[in-house]
Amino acid sequence: MDVFLAISEPTRRGILDMLAEGERPAGDFVAAFPGLTQPGVSRHLRILLTVGLVSVRPLSQKRLYSLEPKKLAELDRWLERYRGFWDGRLNALERHLDRKKASRQSKPERKPS
Repeated sequence: MDVFLAISEPTRRGILDMLAEGERPAGDFVAAFPGLTQPGVSRHLRILLTVGLVSVRPLSQKRLYSLEPKKLAELDRWLERYRGFWDGRLNALERHLDRKKASRQSKPERKPS
């Protein structure tokens, strides 16, 4: 499975969102996704591990999961070329809205007859 297929699944994105706040044990994910069983959460974590988005380290009886910055940086580099597209579009939208607002403010207000 590739990284894009892995992050296309909402539960896996939710796991990544939780890990963005810091390292967590698997039990936190089981509690956060009550519709999933522990084996279901483990399957999602295994996929994230396989594509390299997360890493795991043992601590006593627990396994702590964390984001893998190297793989996230690869995703960020791939997305970089599309940021310019959105920046240009959003800047054009902002200019358009500013012109519309200025046009409304410069017109005298009509009073009902």
